[in-house]
Amino acid sequence: MTYSIQELTIPFKGYHTWVRIVGDGEEPGKLPLLCLHGGPGATHDYLESLDAMAATGRRVIYYDQLGCGRSEIPESRPDMWTVQLYVEEVDVVRRALGLDRIHLLGQSWGGMLAMEYMLTQPQGVASLTIASSPASMIQWVQEANRLREELPPDVQATLLKHEAAGTTSDPEYIAAMQVFYDRHVMRLLPYPDYVKRSFDYLAEGGEVYNTMNGPSEFHVIGTLKGWDIRHRLPEINAPTLVTSGRYDEATPLIAETVKNGIPGARWVIFENSSHSSHVEEAERYMQVLSDFIRQHEG
Repeated sequence: MTYSIQELTIPFKGYHTWVRIVGDGEEPGKLPLLCLHGGPGATHDYLESLDAMAATGRRVIYYDQLGCGRSEIPESRPDMWTVQLYVEEVDVVRRALGLDRIHLLGQSWGGMLAMEYMLTQPQGVASLTIASSPASMIQWVQEANRLREELPPDVQATLLKHEAAGTTSDPEYIAAMQVFYDRHVMRLLPYPDYVKRSFDYLAEGGEVYNTMNGPSEFHVIGTLKGWDIRHRLPEINAPTLVTSGRYDEATPLIAETVKNGIPGARWVIFENSSHSSHVEEAERYMQVLSDFIRQHEG
């Protein structure tokens, strides 16, 4: 099915946030789904399999976070890229679009952002879906290192060599990194076009990703490296679905930490997925997600 698609921009911090809306509106009793993309510093494109949620009688709303993709800014501003900025942006988007009541979904960094947003006790979030996200970058790095130790020895050696030398843009490092990504980030090869667009954008080394994360998923040396909200998860007060993949870099331990921390949360693990179960098992993912949000409408 095809749905109407609207694109617009919202003023934010003297720049603009680019928004993409799929679908014409909500059927009676339905609420829109607002989706927060990962990275930090990626684009919304890789989430576009979630367009299918428009078939459940609601709009699906995405935006490229400030500094990313179609919301890029013309100058270098590494000082701007903070959790607080992105929390504020969620509210700005909601207000501009009149999104009084929503379902909120965040994938990877987007789920970290969604949890941070929920800690501000916002009104009108009928349900929360945390897709493959940690509540602690400390735990994330511990688990990434454990997964790295399962890589072939020559791949591990290549990664270590370039990280020590600071040569993480070397093609040899990038090739070694891809071995990890093919196991734990996206197992569906070749990537669908909409996924490839986001990965190609990140491969160009956006400032937001390098500032907040670092050069790769497991070499986290950016401003998020000490981020940890495990102790605050009980403050999150929306019905919550946690999703993750069996082979996910957001390992079962990471997902379980989030599930156990948020009161009443439920967790669904996708057995044939890594970090992108909304793509790798798209049909089942939409079924699980639509069943969950249907229970929290009206």
